[in-house]
Amino acid sequence: MGRGAKPSSRVGRRPSTTRGQISDIGIELFARQGFDATSVDEIAEAAGIARRTFFRYFPSKNAVPWGDFDEQLTALRALLSGLPADISLADGIRSALLQFNTFPEDEKPVHRQRMALILHNPALQGYSMLMYEGWRGVIAEYVATRTDSTPDDHFPRTVGWMVLGVAMSAYEQWLTDENLDLAELLSEGTIALYSGVDRFGLQQECSLPK
Repeated sequence: MGRGAKPSSRVGRRPSTTRGQISDIGIELFARQGFDATSVDEIAEAAGIARRTFFRYFPSKNAVPWGDFDEQLTALRALLSGLPADISLADGIRSALLQFNTFPEDEKPVHRQRMALILHNPALQGYSMLMYEGWRGVIAEYVATRTDSTPDDHFPRTVGWMVLGVAMSAYEQWLTDENLDLAELLSEGTIALYSGVDRFGLQQECSLPK
Protein backbone atom coordinates (compact mmCIF):
# COMPACT_ATOMS: atom_id res chain seq x y z
CA MET A 1 0.00 0.00 0.00
CA GLY A 2 2.96 2.25 -0.22
CA ARG A 3 5.66 3.47 2.12
CA GLY A 4 6.87 6.49 4.06
CA ALA A 5 10.22 8.19 4.08
CA LYS A 6 13.46 6.34 4.78
CA PRO A 7 13.49 5.32 8.45
CA SER A 8 15.60 7.23 10.92
CA SER A 9 18.30 5.47 12.91
CA ARG A 10 17.21 6.96 16.22
CA VAL A 11 14.59 9.15 17.79
CA GLY A 12 15.73 12.69 18.45
CA ARG A 13 15.90 16.24 17.17
CA ARG A 14 16.32 16.63 13.42
CA PRO A 15 18.09 19.49 11.64
CA SER A 16 15.09 19.65 9.31
CA THR A 17 11.60 18.25 9.55
CA THR A 18 9.37 16.61 6.97
CA ARG A 19 6.10 14.75 7.27
CA GLY A 20 7.94 11.51 6.51
CA GLN A 21 10.51 12.09 9.24
CA ILE A 22 7.84 12.83 11.84
CA SER A 23 5.98 9.72 10.75
CA ASP A 24 9.09 7.55 11.19
CA ILE A 25 9.70 9.03 14.63
CA GLY A 26 6.09 8.37 15.62
CA ILE A 27 6.28 4.78 14.41
CA GLU A 28 9.43 4.21 16.47
CA LEU A 29 7.62 5.53 19.54
CA PHE A 30 4.48 3.50 18.81
CA ALA A 31 6.59 0.35 18.48
CA ARG A 32 8.35 1.06 21.76
CA GLN A 33 5.48 2.37 23.90
CA GLY A 34 2.31 1.32 22.13
CA PHE A 35 0.04 3.48 19.98
CA ASP A 36 -2.46 4.39 22.68
CA ALA A 37 0.27 5.20 25.22
CA THR A 38 2.10 7.61 22.91
CA SER A 39 0.91 11.21 22.87
CA VAL A 40 1.17 13.92 20.24
CA ASP A 41 3.33 15.90 22.68
CA GLU A 42 5.82 13.01 22.89
CA ILE A 43 6.03 12.74 19.11
CA ALA A 44 6.53 16.49 18.77
CA GLU A 45 9.20 16.52 21.45
CA ALA A 46 11.08 13.61 19.85
CA ALA A 47 10.93 15.38 16.48
CA GLY A 48 12.17 18.63 17.98
CA ILE A 49 9.07 20.61 17.02
CA ALA A 50 6.29 22.40 18.87
CA ARG A 51 2.89 20.79 19.35
CA ARG A 52 1.29 23.41 17.09
CA THR A 53 3.86 22.60 14.40
CA PHE A 54 2.91 18.93 14.58
CA PHE A 55 -0.64 19.83 13.57
CA ARG A 56 0.66 21.66 10.51
CA TYR A 57 1.83 18.28 9.26
CA PHE A 58 -0.86 15.94 10.59
CA PRO A 59 -4.52 16.49 11.53
CA SER A 60 -4.25 13.92 14.34
CA LYS A 61 -2.08 11.16 15.79
CA ASN A 62 -4.05 8.67 13.69
CA ALA A 63 -2.56 10.16 10.53
CA VAL A 64 1.06 9.64 11.61
CA PRO A 65 1.48 6.02 10.43
CA TRP A 66 0.38 7.05 6.93
CA GLY A 67 3.29 9.47 6.51
CA ASP A 68 3.41 11.34 3.17
CA PHE A 69 0.23 9.70 1.94
CA ASP A 70 -0.75 12.48 -0.46
CA GLU A 71 2.67 12.22 -2.09
CA GLN A 72 2.27 8.46 -2.29
CA LEU A 73 -1.07 8.84 -4.09
CA THR A 74 0.56 11.29 -6.48
CA ALA A 75 3.33 8.74 -7.13
CA LEU A 76 0.80 5.96 -7.76
CA ARG A 77 -1.16 8.19 -10.12
CA ALA A 78 2.06 9.02 -11.99
CA LEU A 79 2.96 5.33 -12.30
CA LEU A 80 -0.42 4.54 -13.80
CA SER A 81 -0.50 7.52 -16.16
CA GLY A 82 3.01 6.69 -17.38
CA LEU A 83 2.10 3.17 -18.48
CA PRO A 84 2.08 2.37 -22.21
CA ALA A 85 -1.25 2.93 -23.89
CA ASP A 86 -1.26 -0.57 -25.36
CA ILE A 87 -0.68 -2.42 -22.09
CA SER A 88 -3.62 -4.53 -20.92
CA LEU A 89 -5.66 -3.24 -18.02
CA ALA A 90 -4.64 -6.10 -15.72
CA ASP A 91 -0.97 -5.85 -16.72
CA GLY A 92 -0.99 -2.12 -16.09
CA ILE A 93 -2.49 -2.42 -12.64
CA ARG A 94 -0.15 -5.25 -11.71
CA SER A 95 2.91 -3.31 -12.89
CA ALA A 96 1.98 -0.18 -10.95
CA LEU A 97 1.06 -2.17 -7.84
CA LEU A 98 4.43 -3.93 -7.78
CA GLN A 99 6.42 -0.75 -8.44
CA PHE A 100 4.46 1.19 -5.84
CA ASN A 101 5.17 -1.40 -3.17
CA THR A 102 8.88 -1.83 -3.92
CA PHE A 103 11.27 -0.33 -1.38
CA PRO A 104 14.92 -0.69 -0.32
CA GLU A 105 15.77 -3.55 2.02
CA ASP A 106 16.86 -1.16 4.78
CA GLU A 107 13.33 0.31 4.87
CA LYS A 108 11.76 -3.09 5.50
CA PRO A 109 11.69 -2.97 9.35
CA VAL A 110 9.95 0.38 9.65
CA HIS A 111 7.61 -0.48 6.78
CA ARG A 112 6.53 -3.66 8.57
CA GLN A 113 5.88 -1.62 11.73
CA ARG A 114 3.92 0.92 9.70
CA MET A 115 1.71 -1.67 8.04
CA ALA A 116 1.19 -3.62 11.27
CA LEU A 117 -0.14 -0.44 12.86
CA ILE A 118 -2.38 0.41 9.92
CA LEU A 119 -3.83 -3.09 9.55
CA HIS A 120 -4.01 -4.32 13.13
CA ASN A 121 -4.59 -1.37 15.45
CA PRO A 122 -8.33 -1.00 16.17
CA ALA A 123 -7.96 2.72 16.93
CA LEU A 124 -6.80 3.38 13.37
CA GLN A 125 -9.45 1.52 11.40
CA GLY A 126 -11.86 4.41 10.97
CA TYR A 127 -9.14 6.76 9.75
CA SER A 128 -7.64 4.05 7.56
CA MET A 129 -10.94 3.65 5.70
CA LEU A 130 -10.65 7.29 4.62
CA MET A 131 -7.14 6.65 3.34
CA TYR A 132 -8.24 3.51 1.51
CA GLU A 133 -10.90 5.56 -0.25
CA GLY A 134 -8.25 7.85 -1.71
CA TRP A 135 -6.11 4.89 -2.79
CA ARG A 136 -9.06 3.11 -4.42
CA GLY A 137 -9.95 6.35 -6.15
CA VAL A 138 -6.60 6.49 -7.95
CA ILE A 139 -7.09 2.95 -9.25
CA ALA A 140 -10.64 3.76 -10.31
CA GLU A 141 -9.42 6.85 -12.18
CA TYR A 142 -7.02 4.73 -14.21
CA VAL A 143 -9.65 2.10 -14.98
CA ALA A 144 -12.14 4.79 -15.98
CA THR A 145 -9.64 6.35 -18.37
CA ARG A 146 -9.00 2.98 -19.99
CA THR A 147 -12.67 2.01 -20.27
CA ASP A 148 -14.26 5.29 -21.33
CA SER A 149 -16.21 5.58 -18.07
CA THR A 150 -16.07 7.60 -14.87
CA PRO A 151 -14.37 6.67 -11.58
CA ASP A 152 -17.80 6.50 -9.94
CA ASP A 153 -19.12 3.92 -12.39
CA HIS A 154 -19.58 0.38 -11.16
CA PHE A 155 -16.71 -1.33 -12.98
CA PRO A 156 -13.93 1.15 -12.03
CA ARG A 157 -15.22 1.20 -8.47
CA THR A 158 -15.25 -2.61 -8.34
CA VAL A 159 -11.70 -2.88 -9.65
CA GLY A 160 -10.59 -0.31 -7.07
CA TRP A 161 -11.94 -2.51 -4.29
CA MET A 162 -10.43 -5.63 -5.86
CA VAL A 163 -6.94 -4.14 -6.08
CA LEU A 164 -7.18 -2.80 -2.54
CA GLY A 165 -8.11 -6.32 -1.42
CA VAL A 166 -5.12 -7.79 -3.26
CA ALA A 167 -2.78 -5.32 -1.56
CA MET A 168 -4.23 -5.71 1.93
CA SER A 169 -4.26 -9.50 1.71
CA ALA A 170 -0.62 -9.52 0.58
CA TYR A 171 0.42 -7.25 3.41
CA GLU A 172 -1.48 -9.25 6.02
CA GLN A 173 0.22 -12.42 4.82
CA TRP A 174 3.62 -10.70 4.69
CA LEU A 175 3.28 -9.60 8.30
CA THR A 176 2.84 -13.20 9.45
CA ASP A 177 6.35 -14.19 8.35
CA GLU A 178 9.28 -11.85 7.73
CA ASN A 179 10.79 -14.37 5.33
CA LEU A 180 7.93 -14.03 2.87
CA ASP A 181 8.48 -11.95 -0.26
CA LEU A 182 5.98 -9.10 -0.56
CA ALA A 183 6.38 -8.79 -4.33
CA GLU A 184 5.58 -12.46 -4.80
CA LEU A 185 2.49 -12.19 -2.62
CA LEU A 186 1.27 -9.16 -4.54
CA SER A 187 1.97 -10.85 -7.87
CA GLU A 188 0.12 -14.02 -6.83
CA GLY A 189 -2.81 -11.95 -5.61
CA THR A 190 -3.26 -10.29 -8.99
CA ILE A 191 -4.16 -13.63 -10.61
CA ALA A 192 -7.80 -12.81 -9.93
CA LEU A 193 -7.44 -9.63 -12.03
CA TYR A 194 -6.66 -11.81 -15.05
CA SER A 195 -8.74 -14.93 -14.64
CA GLY A 196 -11.55 -14.06 -12.28
CA VAL A 197 -12.49 -15.66 -9.00
CA ASP A 198 -13.91 -18.87 -10.47
CA ARG A 199 -10.81 -19.71 -12.51
CA PHE A 200 -8.53 -18.83 -9.63
CA GLY A 201 -10.50 -21.10 -7.33
CA LEU A 202 -10.41 -23.90 -9.91
CA GLN A 203 -6.64 -23.52 -10.27
CA GLN A 204 -6.22 -23.77 -6.50
CA GLU A 205 -8.47 -26.83 -6.34
CA CYS A 206 -6.54 -28.59 -9.11
CA SER A 207 -3.28 -27.99 -7.26
CA LEU A 208 -4.52 -29.71 -4.11
CA PRO A 209 -3.21 -33.25 -3.48
CA LYS A 210 -5.70 -35.97 -4.36
